[in-house]
Amino acid sequence: MLFKNANVFPIESAPYKGDVRISEGRITGMGIDLDPLENEEVIDCTGLNLYPGMIEAHCHLGMEESSIRMEGNDVNEMSDPITPQVRGLDGCYPLDESVSNAARAGVTCVAAGPGSANVVGGTFVCYKTSGRSIDEMAVVKNIAMKAAFGENPKRVYQDSRIKTRMNIAALLRNLLFKTKEYKAQKEAGKDVPFNMQYEAMLPVIEKKMPLKCHVHRSDDILSAIRIAKEFDLDITLDHVTDGAVIADLIKESGYPCIVGPSLTHKSKYELKAKSFKTPKVIHDAGILFSITTDSPVVPQEYLPLCAALACKEGLSEEACIEAITLSPARILKIDERVGSIKVGKDADLILCTSSLIDTLNEIKAVYINGQKVA
Repeated sequence: MLFKNANVFPIESAPYKGDVRISEGRITGMGIDLDPLENEEVIDCTGLNLYPGMIEAHCHLGMEESSIRMEGNDVNEMSDPITPQVRGLDGCYPLDESVSNAARAGVTCVAAGPGSANVVGGTFVCYKTSGRSIDEMAVVKNIAMKAAFGENPKRVYQDSRIKTRMNIAALLRNLLFKTKEYKAQKEAGKDVPFNMQYEAMLPVIEKKMPLKCHVHRSDDILSAIRIAKEFDLDITLDHVTDGAVIADLIKESGYPCIVGPSLTHKSKYELKAKSFKTPKVIHDAGILFSITTDSPVVPQEYLPLCAALACKEGLSEEACIEAITLSPARILKIDERVGSIKVGKDADLILCTSSLIDTLNEIKAVYINGQKVA
């Protein structure tokens, strides 16, 4: 398939007016005045823009279904504050309308998983938003381990195991210490009883999987950084509502941020600093960041609207678009496959009438792995 005469926005390189070729689900050619191959389908894109598919680095898409309550809610396993053994892969329902809505809006790849009720909640799955089987849609089946600091674990377990932020940190530390001990005993050849929780955490302490840290307030952000440095972990800082207050300290830590969701009511105390100004402060500090809807907190299809509102508060259009394409791909470490238009990458593309963050933009077509899905 050959897209001809499009206004192409590769993200990693300068925009140009020209052509993009795809075959077998990948981008195989880019340039100006490419000649069609024999029997190749040609799409005239005159006057239209061609962007890479949008990416959401933190959401619960498919984990909490539309128009249903308990029966379709598989976000939080609130039986225990420590559940690293559960997997978003096992709770994601890709046939829910919210997933197809995301695809039609041009959100072609997401990382979705457990919510923030537990101190450690389980693994996220990264998947494309078109298909019937989550196993076939998955880009990475276990891409990150969820952890949560702050009000949510305190609220959920206030009558049982958690009364303070101190215990949240202590429970996480205990799990990390126990996992390191478990690993050491296994490597020493000792007869160690199988432990599903520790097995799930091994990729975290081995830095093969990041800890995905739900942090809003500045003290919680710094607690996550403190523990990550203490145990030599890779982490992402998710939400960072207070990020503008300590942007220099976040920059010093070297950890990336996933900012938002900002298009909601300040429903609890730790959200009091919520603002669409935060992405610009984080960007200007030189921190790798992306923008999140935290779907279904904000419906997934409004990811470009969240970016547009950050643009209204001073973040450049280019930075806003990168924050919903290439930057989340880099944070998820899948940028060799998605996030930009580049030869060799997956053919996840959006054909539209205007800028991705123009609220009047009309999407004409969406392609995932080279197949038209909308």
